[in-house]
Amino acid sequence: MNKSILKLLALGVLAVLLPGSGCRKADPDDEASQNVWRRPLFTKLQTLDAGNLSDAYSIGVASQIYEPLYEFKYLVRPFEMQPLTAADFPEISDDYLTYTIRIRPGIFFQDDPCFPNGKGRELKAADFVYALKRIANVKYRSQNWSGLDGRIVGLDDFREYTKSFPHELDVDTSQEVEGLRALDDYTLQIQLTKPWPQLTMNLTLAPLAPVAQEAVEYYKEDISYHPVGTGPYKLKTWQRGFYIELVRNENWRGGVYPSEGAPGDAEAGLLDDAGKAIPFVDRLVYRVIEEFQPAWLMFKRGRLEWMQTFKDNFNEAVDVSTMTATQEMSDRGIELIIYEDPSIFWLGFNMQDPVLGVNKPLRMAISRGIDRQAMIDLFFHGVHHVAHGFIYPQLPEYDPDIVNQGYSRYDPAEARALVREAETLHGGPLPSLTLANPGTGVIDRQLGQFLQKYFEDIGLTLKVEYMDWPTYLDTINKGKHQMFFSGVGGNIPDALGSLELFGTKYLGFGGNHFFYSNPDYDALLTEAEVAFPGPERTELFRTMQRMVLDEYTAVFINHRVSTVFRQSWFKNYKPNVFSYNTAKYWRIDTEERNAYKDRLNELKKKKP
Repeated sequence: MNKSILKLLALGVLAVLLPGSGCRKADPDDEASQNVWRRPLFTKLQTLDAGNLSDAYSIGVASQIYEPLYEFKYLVRPFEMQPLTAADFPEISDDYLTYTIRIRPGIFFQDDPCFPNGKGRELKAADFVYALKRIANVKYRSQNWSGLDGRIVGLDDFREYTKSFPHELDVDTSQEVEGLRALDDYTLQIQLTKPWPQLTMNLTLAPLAPVAQEAVEYYKEDISYHPVGTGPYKLKTWQRGFYIELVRNENWRGGVYPSEGAPGDAEAGLLDDAGKAIPFVDRLVYRVIEEFQPAWLMFKRGRLEWMQTFKDNFNEAVDVSTMTATQEMSDRGIELIIYEDPSIFWLGFNMQDPVLGVNKPLRMAISRGIDRQAMIDLFFHGVHHVAHGFIYPQLPEYDPDIVNQGYSRYDPAEARALVREAETLHGGPLPSLTLANPGTGVIDRQLGQFLQKYFEDIGLTLKVEYMDWPTYLDTINKGKHQMFFSGVGGNIPDALGSLELFGTKYLGFGGNHFFYSNPDYDALLTEAEVAFPGPERTELFRTMQRMVLDEYTAVFINHRVSTVFRQSWFKNYKPNVFSYNTAKYWRIDTEERNAYKDRLNELKKKKP
């Protein structure tokens, strides 16, 4: 399961309120004295329904509400897991096929009208069983089924059984699945059809969090907008396309800030709150701001706690000679944080397209005709890394020799020759090509123009279709695209997810938006899925990467190095690339934030 990537908020106007959502018109200026954390969302959310979460934005919000069995420790590096709703790590049989997991007693769902008298009930092992059966239910149309397909004894048979029903809620979910059982209220057992080395790590993911059947049956098709979880926060308001507000879940069992960290954490103040009760923040506010510049201005005014850098604010915010915050940012108390982000971004080809899919010289021409480093220099100020393959450099399966294989070579002369070869294969002049781009903002259009220039330089014509995020996802999931600009970030520290992007069984909704299908690759993927870490697995993964690269299924462009800013009053922030449920650890110093206006006024007086 992977996750893919990421307009000024008109506060309080023309907001579409969903059934059951609260209504409040929040003025950012009034929030300075409140215990609230605020960030921008650069796209609209699709859903907050656990079983159908698939993109980073939705998962980032929903992970504060839902709790899976395990999580990654917040501060510790290298990354380590710890139980969350589980009482301990799984008991695993000698053949690696049976996992027995104890559930922590005393965990309750949030209070919600779906429960009798509106009072949240205790979490049970059966809620995990129901959640996985629901993903398997054909009528639910979960985007996450491909991650479970063929792995749990009897679950595929259950999926087949659900096909005969007209609606998701008509399915009898009490039907027994041999490999998915609640042995008692606090014991979950999973039996696998074959070893699944990544299972425990995958049980840290929000889409596999427990779901209350009462909530699904109560809200029916509106469950996407009424998440009911066991986490520290719950949804109060969702004004679609504008504003999301989460508030403390009074039913949460509580927890404490970690006392274990990595070297340097204590000196950075990240252990100052060790042992204190969490969560610290009362409200989490997400504003949909689809243009970066308005979000940046809000951040500079102190109306957002966190902000990423982007093309047009980079030089203002970052001293590129030292890769530190500029003096202006430092004077404001704003800190620059830079970290390696396991990720890969690409311009992908639909291999079922009648023009691109049958014309390898054309795909090679496009790859040779795009200057990846120039793109990184222009849009990411040279900070990102050129991608020579699609396995992240942070993982042991990364092939350091891939840089010498020429897949990422920029050679416009060769590209033009390949275009002529492609025209011969096509039987005449090539038609205009179309790229689906997930964004409608200024930078999205600049990116489109950049690519159009390089296509034109080698004798091709490119049309760019700019889409909002939900439309884009629908387009690439259903294969209604010719080319697409996209990327993924790692959700667990394992390379298998990168290989699954090209498996036939993951076509479309499973994440294979390249619609690449190769029986030889699929056979190796079957081996890869049961391989435990070691030299043989590493070589297998590298071989599979070269198979995909040899077919030029995409122009792999860059691995991201994230550059983000935090306000000085936003405490306890440490990037955790494999965890999204980290808001419970954050703290806001409201006194320091209140004083920000005075600091800005003083800085204005000092200006010549």
